[in-house]
Amino acid sequence: MHPGWRLDVAVQTPAHSALGSLLSYASTVPMSPGTLVRLPLGRREVLGVVWACAERTTDDDTRELKAVAGALDALPPLSESWRDLVSFAARYYQRSLGEVALAALPPQLRELSSQQLARRLKRRAAAPQGEAALPPHPVPPEGAGLAQLGPGGAQADVALPARLDPPRGAGLAQPGPGGHVPAVEIEPDAALPVDLSAEQTAALARFEAGNGPFLLFGSTGSGKTEVYLRAVAALLARDDAAQALIMVPEINLTPQLEARVRDRFEARFGAGAVVSLHSGMTNPQRLASWLAAHAGQARIVLGTRMAVFASMPSLKLIVVDEEHDPSYKQQEGARYSARDLAVWRGQRECAKVILGSATPSLESWHHSRPAESDDPGGRYVRLSMPGRIGDGALPTVRGVDMSLQPRKTVLSGALLEAIGQRIARGEQSIVFLNRRGYAPVLACADCGWKSECPYCSAYRVFHKIDRTLRCHHCGFTERVPRACPACGNPDIAPVGRGTERLEEHLAELFEAVKRPDGSAVRIARIDADSTRKQGALAQRLAEVHSGEVDVLVGTQMIAKGHDFRRVTLVAAVNPDGALFSSDFRAPERLFSLLMQSAGRAGRDASYLATRGSTAEMWIQTHHGGHPLFQALRRHDYPAFARQQLDERRAAGMPPFAFQALVRADARTQEAAQEFLHAANTAAEALSHAAQVARYPAVPLAIQRVANVERAQMLVESASRIALQRFLADWQPLLHALRREPVGKGVIRWLIDVDPHAI
Repeated sequence: MHPGWRLDVAVQTPAHSALGSLLSYASTVPMSPGTLVRLPLGRREVLGVVWACAERTTDDDTRELKAVAGALDALPPLSESWRDLVSFAARYYQRSLGEVALAALPPQLRELSSQQLARRLKRRAAAPQGEAALPPHPVPPEGAGLAQLGPGGAQADVALPARLDPPRGAGLAQPGPGGHVPAVEIEPDAALPVDLSAEQTAALARFEAGNGPFLLFGSTGSGKTEVYLRAVAALLARDDAAQALIMVPEINLTPQLEARVRDRFEARFGAGAVVSLHSGMTNPQRLASWLAAHAGQARIVLGTRMAVFASMPSLKLIVVDEEHDPSYKQQEGARYSARDLAVWRGQRECAKVILGSATPSLESWHHSRPAESDDPGGRYVRLSMPGRIGDGALPTVRGVDMSLQPRKTVLSGALLEAIGQRIARGEQSIVFLNRRGYAPVLACADCGWKSECPYCSAYRVFHKIDRTLRCHHCGFTERVPRACPACGNPDIAPVGRGTERLEEHLAELFEAVKRPDGSAVRIARIDADSTRKQGALAQRLAEVHSGEVDVLVGTQMIAKGHDFRRVTLVAAVNPDGALFSSDFRAPERLFSLLMQSAGRAGRDASYLATRGSTAEMWIQTHHGGHPLFQALRRHDYPAFARQQLDERRAAGMPPFAFQALVRADARTQEAAQEFLHAANTAAEALSHAAQVARYPAVPLAIQRVANVERAQMLVESASRIALQRFLADWQPLLHALRREPVGKGVIRWLIDVDPHAI
């Protein structure tokens, strides 16, 4: 009797179970790697991905293997390149293979049986053109047997490259005779009424002729999105099967871009040619988009960081818009960087990659540095577009020295006058404050009580609109007390200011001011609270675009990506906090946020001309002489980047070193730090320990969340490979410590590679 086949399957096992990356199961027939299977795990039946298939022999081990329950064989197997991406991500970010693989699949796929999936695919295949019908693929009858093994075989493990980024020259275009890379002519799209600027034309020409990866460094309003869309259009026109992935950092940036992409491409390539992938979609919507991409029917996938794992068999172009944005770094589970994985995936699949930003991350800026006499230069190709479309000027940056203002001044008189002038002309202003809620804290002046969260080492924020105190860390919410809970004083008052209070304050200040048509001034707010309900964000953005709103108050949600044509003034109310943060990345994030905010003003040069107006960015600060603000006044990102990189080089910080955080969560801070101290001691015996610096364990900035104490330890090395090998060797020791007495008080631990916050 034939002994059958052994399948090595990636399964999502419990965190820190130490069960291994792959589990073995028995099958009566062979299966192709990448096949989705349902199989027993404990008392449950779960979804898994076949990673390898081998024929069992009589000399094979005699272990009794559980049999797979069935295969989702109506679906083409996941490609080798997709499995390589998952393998690399799991290995690099120190997570289990099954965790990354299953998290990359749509949740609803895990719930479907083979018969249910087959029925769904039949309905999609029979759908009229334009309803995301799948291309021809044989769908077996219900109850069909397991998939047959196709050509190929088990996937070999891919060695970790010396660097996460691809070597210079990796990409699509191949050199012709004599090593010359032929230029590719950019065909004009008859459906595009927009004329390209000279800078856009030059950037596209270099992109088509080169290999990349490319860093498109373009000022706000320079037309980076048009460059992306032209590159996509050229690709799809010359390759009938090619697919493109366009990534944006946040869900709230997708509607405007999605509408633009659909308008551009659906008339030419069909109604199902563009699909979205992000966490704001329902599970059925995500599954439909994923199936269309996996089958090759969707030519363009537009998504957030999760889309980097989309199964796209003919992927030829990846665009990462606003590549500097911290939202590309996953902060739960496998803490991957979607931007960095996009670059790696482009190398693996010979797809071109464009990273675009007006304020690139310092890592990308460093990787795109030009060659000099003593420096071969970076591995990225920098494409520069410093000018705005239509010869529009960047906004004038005006500073307000708050140390010269009366005490407790919220908005200076000069700023209020400037906003009033905009209202009188029918223009719009944005007032930016990166703190939501009415006030950061509610306090009693008599006894000193403050609205602390009982479960976190943080204050609960006062939200006046619903009279609640809400913790933004654990979510604990209570009604505002009628009197101080400690002393009974009824006179408890808000301290500090959030967007909700600022909105109220502006409404009071401009109550007597009228718009040009004589109507009352309209103040609106966009933050995580005001857009909590479904459709609220789209409605509020539509009101801004239509001109119904005169002054928009908001957090960083409004500071980037939006194209508000009537905005001529942007003001940052209180940006000083990040200047002196212990996190070395804080200045970079602040400069980016302020420069992106400034970019919302004056994007339409013709509108400014008809109004006889100018674009301005106002910054209220106590530290106007700080180098960050001096560079911002000149819109001089290169100068800011040079100063920051010099400091980081001297201090041995990224991108000149590589870091990871090991974090422990426990019921007490002592238990968390004791576990990390034991882990540090155990690491001394590892082979690469001498190449890795390990720092003492410290509490997190918010050390207690939901009654869980948190501590972390930083590890750092000048060698990425040394750090990776050290972490891989350290993992078994951490698992072992978790089972020892020192780990009994620990709830969980994790490793965060290339952390964004220290």
